[in-house]
Amino acid sequence: MSAIRETRRQRNSPAAFAAFSQQLFGHLPRVDQQRWGRVYVHGLLATPGKKSVRRMAETVTSSPTASQSLQQFVNASPWEWEATRQELVRWVDQRLLRPRAWTIAPTVLPKRGAHSVGVHRRFIREQGRTVNCQLGVAIFLAGSGEQIPVDWRLHLPERWAGDEEARRRARVPDQVKPQPLWSHALGLVEALAAQPGLTPSPVVADMATVTDVRPLIERLHGRGHGFVLAVGGQLPLVREPRTGRPSREPVSPVSARQLLLQGGTRHPDVAMTTGPDGLPRRLQVISSPAEIAGLRPDGGRVSSVGRVFAEWDAARQRLGQIWLTNLPDRRMTDLLALAGLHGGALETVETLGEHYGLLDFEGRSYPGWHRHMTLVSAAYAYGLLSGAPATRTPHMQAA
Repeated sequence: MSAIRETRRQRNSPAAFAAFSQQLFGHLPRVDQQRWGRVYVHGLLATPGKKSVRRMAETVTSSPTASQSLQQFVNASPWEWEATRQELVRWVDQRLLRPRAWTIAPTVLPKRGAHSVGVHRRFIREQGRTVNCQLGVAIFLAGSGEQIPVDWRLHLPERWAGDEEARRRARVPDQVKPQPLWSHALGLVEALAAQPGLTPSPVVADMATVTDVRPLIERLHGRGHGFVLAVGGQLPLVREPRTGRPSREPVSPVSARQLLLQGGTRHPDVAMTTGPDGLPRRLQVISSPAEIAGLRPDGGRVSSVGRVFAEWDAARQRLGQIWLTNLPDRRMTDLLALAGLHGGALETVETLGEHYGLLDFEGRSYPGWHRHMTLVSAAYAYGLLSGAPATRTPHMQAA
């Protein structure tokens, strides 16, 4: 009990929160910006229910103008969010005891009207309906039991490419163009990989509904990023790399599903799930070698053996979610554990919406959206990890 009380004391320590805020916002050029960054995160942590700027201001300050100042800070004050996210990565990385993966997950943000940046109508598979929304993509540092969002991308649909008036109202930078989801995912990985001192980890993401997933596979593999990706059953694959094969011996690809069903190997490893009757159900694992083709940054091609795998429901003679990895030497239990981290990322997204103000951004602009997401991520990280010791040597900061 004393250890629990000590952890809670550290989390509630004004000195600890001040140090956290200084690390994240100390780079901001003005003292008032540093102050309102600290107040905004405090408000996200302390305000029950909806995290409107008015309610946050009433909860954590006595200033009659705090609401206006918070609105100004997140929507109009000229500060760059990238530097704050980089500091957040350093802070989180020092406290995760066993970083295991970089997970990527989409975030659907329901919206009213047509003026919020990136808003569009989109069919959401999990809800079985079309909603008016923004679509964010986040990357998480996944530890032994926690997943912390540290960077974000906002998906802009094609209509935002040429609508100059909408871009002007939402203050979308000229260099920001609509991109496919695989490009957002790659950009998040590359930005995280460029962070000094951060140990590379396998990329875990559900790309099963992304029709153009191959460019992501090729670029992750060609740039040396390990991955475990959920893919659609129709993804064309070949069993072995074509390296060294004479050109007169073409290899016809088959779907990932066919590759598993026609020549997959059954593993003794099993997974447990709950059947429709509420009783535990044992799932076997089936896998097959598969070619992983890569595209290097210089345009060169590489090819090596990877693995495609899925859970196999013997009672129903049915494949579960299919996964593709370029880490064929990992034990199947390790691969299954990595694949399972994706569910944790989705749970974190739900928690961000319910308790940390993810869905409560009051604004329509591109900069405001990114700043709010940065501050939500900071609040979640502090709420979860503030009692964790910094177990690693802090990163050196440039002078």
